[in-house]
Amino acid sequence: MYTSENGKLWIATGSERIYLEPSMANRHGLIAGATGTGKTVTLKVIAESFSEMGVPVFIADIKGDVSGMCLPGSENKHIRRSIDTMGIENFDYTSFPVRFFDVYGKLGHPVRTTISDMGPELLSRLLGLTDVQNGVLRIVFRIADDKGLMLLDLKDLRSMLLHVADNAAEYKIKYGNVTAQSIGAIQRALLTLEDEGGDIFFGEPALDIADWFDWGDDGRGVMNILECAELFQHPLLYSTFLLWMLTELYELLPEAGDLDKPKIAFFFDEAHLLFNDAPKALLEKVEQVVRLIRSKGVSVWFITQNPMDIPESVLAQIGNRVQHALRAYTPNEQKAIRAAAKSFRVNESFNTETVLQELATGEALVSVLDEKGIPGIVQRAGILPPKSSMNAVEPAVIGTVVANSPLKDKYHEAVDRESAYEILTAAAAEAEKQAEKEAKEKEEAKKKEEEEKQKEKEKKKAASKKKTSAFEKAAANTMSTIGREVGKQLIRGIFGNLKK
Repeated sequence: MYTSENGKLWIATGSERIYLEPSMANRHGLIAGATGTGKTVTLKVIAESFSEMGVPVFIADIKGDVSGMCLPGSENKHIRRSIDTMGIENFDYTSFPVRFFDVYGKLGHPVRTTISDMGPELLSRLLGLTDVQNGVLRIVFRIADDKGLMLLDLKDLRSMLLHVADNAAEYKIKYGNVTAQSIGAIQRALLTLEDEGGDIFFGEPALDIADWFDWGDDGRGVMNILECAELFQHPLLYSTFLLWMLTELYELLPEAGDLDKPKIAFFFDEAHLLFNDAPKALLEKVEQVVRLIRSKGVSVWFITQNPMDIPESVLAQIGNRVQHALRAYTPNEQKAIRAAAKSFRVNESFNTETVLQELATGEALVSVLDEKGIPGIVQRAGILPPKSSMNAVEPAVIGTVVANSPLKDKYHEAVDRESAYEILTAAAAEAEKQAEKEAKEKEEAKKKEEEEKQKEKEKKKAASKKKTSAFEKAAANTMSTIGREVGKQLIRGIFGNLKK
């Protein structure tokens, strides 16, 4: 165990041993350096140290080489040289308690969150919405909240968007204007997200961050490893999802004040993706979370190739730094080296800019906070070797670890309970049924009315015919009488004439 008698974590050795102060670990850390300079080894050594101290760990594993932490390491000449030159006694290769997670559910427990938990701000970033479209999305979330409609998955959100669009005039006065164009743009963005596999992790059972806080039988903190090889193919999805995890941690944990050690250590690989193309409002949120989450006992470690990838406002919150070699082939890279050198307290025994370009693989410039929170003078040092395996493990090994995990039954099967989609679909079906009923009743009423009119018409016709028949009969009788009288007169006249 790389822990001194006074509880500090031994992470590197230069002219002297370099210890990380656990009580200052929640001032966060940076592991930077060009590809192939040893960042992953540094990450593993620090993470193993936290675990041995009883601190649970979360690691985003992009390349798969962190997965070897579930197996003990093995001897090689590089590790043996480090053990001998650094004077490491009683070095033992060992595995660590590990749990694997995977958004796609292939190499770990499925990881899901709900649309509501993600929230409109992070979802807006994920969808690449404009300010106007973001405003409309906020209105949709607000209406869903006010109506008690849960937004769990993408079909819930689609149904809610359609509902708001169909009732835009009704909602306009209370919530603001919602245009069909904005609704359409959001719907198209959701299709793109679905094509990237985004629909897989929106749903239930949602990840319970509290499950990360667990320990092995020997008291070591559990290593929660998120397999990101596939997720990383969609950088915006990757960074937004990890930012959501960070904010969930912030919301979950109570204020803790000054602690002897962190409650959890969070390692964010390829951290520059978190800040790429992020709007100012989101950057301010990230800075706020990073600044405030340390009071919750969370130690956040950003791993990136170039420290300039991290905004100054966030770098200012980072107290512990491990800087591996940087390359200086272009003006921008030379500028990065100067900036990295200036971030350290000067060591009069060497030129920081020069050393940054000379560091061998496994070497780094290291500066950590002391127990009073004061940055130490930068040291050129070799990082200690990890105790677990340096190699990525086979999927079958991961499958075995997952099968033996106490979480195997909690997240395995997706659940689709009643939410906005089901409620709105049922309401629409009921409305359609009611509309059909009303239309049918209206049709029947119209038919009945027409039948009544026809009956009345026939009745009038019958009455008119009866009247006509009586009149005709009377007329016929009259005409018959007149005819007879006329006939008589004619006969009499004729006969009279004849008589005459």
